[in-house]
Amino acid sequence: MPDTLSHPALLPFGLRDLLPPDAEMEAASVGAMMAVFAAHGYERVKPPLIEFEDNLLTGAGAAVADQIFRVMDPDTHRMLGVRADMTPQVARIAATRMAHAPRPLRLSYAGQCLRLQAQAPAADRQVAQAGIELIGADSAVADAETVLVAAEALAALGLDRISIDLTLPPLAPALLDDVGLGGAGLSGPARQALAHALDRKDAAAVRDQGGALAPLLTRLLEVAGPVAPALVALAKLDLPPAAAALVDRLRAVVAAIAAQNPALRLTLDPIEFRGFAYHTGVCATFYALGRHEMLGRGGAYRSGQEPATGITLFPDAVLRACAPGPRRPRVFVPAGTPGSVGAALRGQGYATVAALGSDNPARLGCTHIVRDGTAVPLED
Repeated sequence: MPDTLSHPALLPFGLRDLLPPDAEMEAASVGAMMAVFAAHGYERVKPPLIEFEDNLLTGAGAAVADQIFRVMDPDTHRMLGVRADMTPQVARIAATRMAHAPRPLRLSYAGQCLRLQAQAPAADRQVAQAGIELIGADSAVADAETVLVAAEALAALGLDRISIDLTLPPLAPALLDDVGLGGAGLSGPARQALAHALDRKDAAAVRDQGGALAPLLTRLLEVAGPVAPALVALAKLDLPPAAAALVDRLRAVVAAIAAQNPALRLTLDPIEFRGFAYHTGVCATFYALGRHEMLGRGGAYRSGQEPATGITLFPDAVLRACAPGPRRPRVFVPAGTPGSVGAALRGQGYATVAALGSDNPARLGCTHIVRDGTAVPLED
């Protein structure tokens, strides 16, 4: 019986080969997104795939500490980590190598990340990211800019029917920390149980475990939905100052987005905080209408001592949501064809496949063949 575990095509769980034409389509989609980022003044940085573990775990990196692959550096004998997310690396670059660059600092990035565990049973552990970080600006306009630029990048790939779910990850912790609303306060197992109930959107459990906070938290659970009525509902709630300030910032971000792109579909879930462990303000999650897979997410956070906001898009998910694009036509170039003919065809958008012997053009995926210096359909 053959040993299937030693088959050369077998890869570790959560890792896969990307084959033609998907690999080329992913590269093209990342290029299109990066072009949009660059057009809005975001300059590209390229952090290393692996670096000292301590660097990866500082600041925002602490939120993904349990997802980092660790290895020993044979040179320094220090622990190294393979990045699980690129945002902490960009924050490091901003705080060190670009500490004296003028603010606000606009940086973009694209690359691969590796995680110890997949985020879902069928998900990958190697994840592509492409994103932007706006560092050194603390305003609703800055928050809105990253959302608008990310939406434009998706539109450049034909994904103009998207839904952007706005969230306030610090809102629930701010309410749980408020002594006036929470009586003696909620901490330890009681706080964890209530946070779990909020995460599951379990209204019954929230009523049972929320104490004095239960009526307010239950009403906040009911607020989720289209942004306009949700903001009206939020305005009717009696929130403590810290929570009210978060809602005011959210309202200003929504107004800034609407001023630039009123056609964007915005929803609101004020209690959602899953996956936003290091975020400090308004956040956004991007979806294609009719699909449940996340296209990207991000929001406000602290880059060292500086305010920052950013959005990370996931090219693999974006590619799955896009309508299949046309493949580059392949033209077979018989032996003896002048090189100038092939160059002209490549300039017209063809991929030229030069004859190397008794090749079969159809088997090589060619759609055209050179006849009298021009490309004609193969079936002709």
